[in-house]
Parts: sequence; C-alpha cells; structure tokens
Amino acid sequence: MYKIIRSSRLYEQIVQQVEESIHKGALKAGDQLPPERELAEQFGVSRTAVREAVKTLREKGLVEAYPGRGTFITDGSSNTIRQSLHRMMRSGNEGFAFLAEVREILEPEIAALATTRADQEDLAAMKEQVEVMDASKTDPDAFIEADLDFHLALAEAAGNPIILSLIDSIVGLLREQRIGIFPGERRSGARAVSPQKILEAIEHRDSVGARDAMKAHLKQVREDSRNAPSE
Repeated sequence: MYKIIRSSRLYEQIVQQVEESIHKGALKAGDQLPPERELAEQFGVSRTAVREAVKTLREKGLVEAYPGRGTFITDGSSNTIRQSLHRMMRSGNEGFAFLAEVREILEPEIAALATTRADQEDLAAMKEQVEVMDASKTDPDAFIEADLDFHLALAEAAGNPIILSLIDSIVGLLREQRIGIFPGERRSGARAVSPQKILEAIEHRDSVGARDAMKAHLKQVREDSRNAPSE
C-alpha cells in the first residue's frame, strides 16, 4: 500500500503518504493503522520514524492513538477543538497556567471515574505505560510519550468518549509542557508520586485514593512548570 521511503525527513514523508491515503478514500474514519512494527516494515524505515509520524498525524487531528489498542483514523471532529486551544495558548503568557487549572478540575474526577469503569484491558494499557516510564529515566522523549499515553489510557478507562476527546485534544500542549519541565521533574522526584500511585488506586477501585493521587501529581506538575527555566 505504501512506497518505500529513501530520503531524509522520513517521518514527514510517512505523514504525507497517510494523508494522501485519507484524501483518496483508501483510509476512512474508524480504520485502524497497522502496528508500529508492521508500518516500519511497509515504509522501510525505523520504528522511531513511524512513531514521530503518528505523533504528527495525531496533532493534526487525523488519527487517535489509544494505548494498548492501536491507532485509528478519525473523522476530524476533535481537530477544531485542538486548533482553538492551540490559538488560545499562543495568545498570551499564561497559557500553561490555564492548562494546569483545567487539568486540576478535570483529571482528578477522571481518575475517580476510572476506578468504577476500567476493565482489565484498560489496566494493562496503563500498567504498560508506567513500566515504560520506569525504564526511561534517562530518555526524556520516551518518558514523555509514555506519560501522555498513560493519561490517554486513563481517559479511555473513564468510559466517556467526550472525556477522551477532550484529553486527546490537549495532548500536543501537554507534550510542550512536559518537555519544558522534565529536568525539574527529575530533580524533584515527581515521578514517585505520579502514575504508579494513580494506577494502584484504580486497581484497588479506590476512587478517593485515585482522586487524591491525581491531585498530588498535578500539583507537582504545576510547581515544576512554575520553576522551569524560561527559554
């Protein structure tokens, strides 16, 4: 289906070919992309290039990636929200503070909701991302992507498609924030209070514990964001 890629900027060419497949109707909303390994073989590139391409496609609103379940073509309905949010974030200096405030309102309740709705597949998806984070202490890119995937998996576990769409729409913004504060997280030890405790509370169906663990996590993220060096 795809052409072998033979030049630099590989991920951009992958994005272009997938976009062309969507525009021609070869890929439609709801279609699942092949697994990362299979896509790498089809394009003749590394899995890193495929991962970067999927990230770009997701930020364009063309696909949604669900940890443990795969990557699917979207109908573009969440892209308008994503673009509006990005414009607002660029319009002033308080964008990340506003983002933190919204997360503190939404995500503790998402975590609490997940304690009543998460199934074994949801738990496995979250656990996988926690394990990746634990193994990526010196790899910021891998850690950040696993962190984002954990929050997406958590949103999916809440069992509400609107919640999932909202969290998916801010993934690009969260990535920018995490890149900026990653060094501070390492110094503060924020990882120790974050996903693992949230996951444990969800596994034990402890809604109060899940809510409190998420609040502690987001409080630490806000502090690290505040203390991050300005560019």
